[in-house]
Amino acid sequence: MISKGCEQCANGGKMVLFVYGYCDQRDCFYCPLGENRKNVDQVYANERPVESDEDVIEEAKRMDALGSSITGGEPQEVLERTCHYLELLKDEFGEDHHTHLYTGITGGRENMRRLAEAGLDEIRFHPPLEQWGDLHGTEWEDILYVAREEGLTPAFEIPGIRPEEEFLELLDEGAADFCNVNEFEMSHGNYRRMQERGFELKEGHMSAVDNDRETILDVMGDHEKVYFCTSVFKDAAQHRRRLKRMARTIRRPFDEVTDDGTLVYGKTWAEPERFEELGVHEEFYTVKSDHVEVAWWLLEEMIEEGDLHEGEIVEQYPTYDGTVVERTPLA
Repeated sequence: MISKGCEQCANGGKMVLFVYGYCDQRDCFYCPLGENRKNVDQVYANERPVESDEDVIEEAKRMDALGSSITGGEPQEVLERTCHYLELLKDEFGEDHHTHLYTGITGGRENMRRLAEAGLDEIRFHPPLEQWGDLHGTEWEDILYVAREEGLTPAFEIPGIRPEEEFLELLDEGAADFCNVNEFEMSHGNYRRMQERGFELKEGHMSAVDNDRETILDVMGDHEKVYFCTSVFKDAAQHRRRLKRMARTIRRPFDEVTDDGTLVYGKTWAEPERFEELGVHEEFYTVKSDHVEVAWWLLEEMIEEGDLHEGEIVEQYPTYDGTVVERTPLA
């Protein structure tokens, strides 16, 4: 059975709360963080820079978030901040707002207690690659039991670099509830380091690495508590579904939501009075400071019939900054 955190993420219902860009782990050559996130102290809710608690709440409402994932950098390095946002989200949206956190350090019992008290539901550990296969009898095994004792759901989240049977053993022993294996990926942040290690992109893929994925699946893929998350699914499904949630939440009556989760509408510089003269119902347009936004199909029809003389069809993301994807002139 898939975890609640994964289920919400797959449905595009998780807000990504990036709380801290610094991390003490120096040997993670595969770290995907880009220059705008790595070694920065800026908080982001999805892609929105956070300047106040209201920004976090507004972004969660914008996408009708079912829960939040806490990430970094290393969220445990700023425990007070991390706990503050957990408390904020639980206070605003209630206990059903599911939260999970990614971490590359063990942290210890006190951290697990404070995270649980602040409202964290699930914690996903990423042990350093050099320790894979030697986790038994270490703090990495201990922290799984400690986290559970403090009320958290312990799990692993690892990149699909190589198969590792010890993770399966820890699952079978009841130390962790599940193990997520993310398809090994290249990004703008790690491309150079990955190439230096001899990794290349898989033919025909934008981010997936050409490594022995099938061996990983052969060794780990049949375990009922192992979930393999492909790069295609993350990009094409999770991200698109999150955009659709946003689009459906903020759309105006005349906006069209596309299959990609973008919004489409018309834009014209005609005088607002012209719409009144033509008897256009107010639900089909809205007046801005220097233009009018209107149902795209209605604008197209009005220009074809000569009622208006110019305009454009606009497609944009439903994100806080409203990035425009395409403009199609009408005349």
